[in-house]
Amino acid sequence: MNVQRIKATHLLLVGLLAMVPALADANTLDRVRTSNTFTLGYLPDLAPFSVQAGDKASGYAIELCQKIADSVKVELGLPDLQVRYQPVSLDDAMTAVSTGKIDILCTPSPPTLARRKQVSYSVPIYTAGLSVVVRQEAPEALINVLNGKVARTGPTWRATVNHGLSDQTYATTAGGITETWIRQQMRLLGVVANLVTVKNTEAGVNLVAEGKADAFFAERIMLSNLLATHPSAAKLVLLDRVFEYSPTAMALDRDDENFRLLVDTALSEMYRSGEIEQACNTYLGGISDMAKKLFKVYAVP
Repeated sequence: MNVQRIKATHLLLVGLLAMVPALADANTLDRVRTSNTFTLGYLPDLAPFSVQAGDKASGYAIELCQKIADSVKVELGLPDLQVRYQPVSLDDAMTAVSTGKIDILCTPSPPTLARRKQVSYSVPIYTAGLSVVVRQEAPEALINVLNGKVARTGPTWRATVNHGLSDQTYATTAGGITETWIRQQMRLLGVVANLVTVKNTEAGVNLVAEGKADAFFAERIMLSNLLATHPSAAKLVLLDRVFEYSPTAMALDRDDENFRLLVDTALSEMYRSGEIEQACNTYLGGISDMAKKLFKVYAVP
């Protein structure tokens, strides 16, 4: 009898273990249905898009994700579906999506080709703009060049730009597309300068405020949001120029078109109903006329 019981237990364990790969490979909606939990991943220090709030999160992207969660509840017929908030780091965010640790990364990111080897993306939810913060007393030559103003006393050529940009220390967040862009511009212009990287926007702004960097490049809304409460805001200035634009979106499972369709449907309906515009007014300080035009482009018919 004991032998038979051992054999039966062994077979049960084998059966349970055999289910693990199947659950790991299940599509997003099947996994959510089985666990009765929809897991929203987010970066906890990317205000105003996503910030940690106790065991939950808040911000522009979080509000959009909560609407997606409502659509998942309706699609699965699970009104009591549990919505869980899972903070992730920038380094492991894409892996968390691709392995199913989180069902969607709410915090928007640019859908680069490298990232798309791991994950898929929703329709864009925000158009990021690359801007720069400098000190109020920054050299006029530096401010002029960063603002796109080149001396008119002679022909405009690479050396004219170098005069304002060289021999400076620039900062940006590590590992992002901004770092790649800055290094590319330095090579193209032949600029001799020092580039340092930091872990987040606050650290970069602090470097400029402390005089350890001459300029910090980052996403414009994030810079504006931080400067609104930064203790050294009075001696810093966010320049008007936007160097580059990039649509950003939510990352999700690379091989799950059904879930992507649900997400894109929910977001497109929010674009058409005006809910995304309301979220922009609440968290991003409103939207520009250009952004309103892009809303019509981003929404899938």
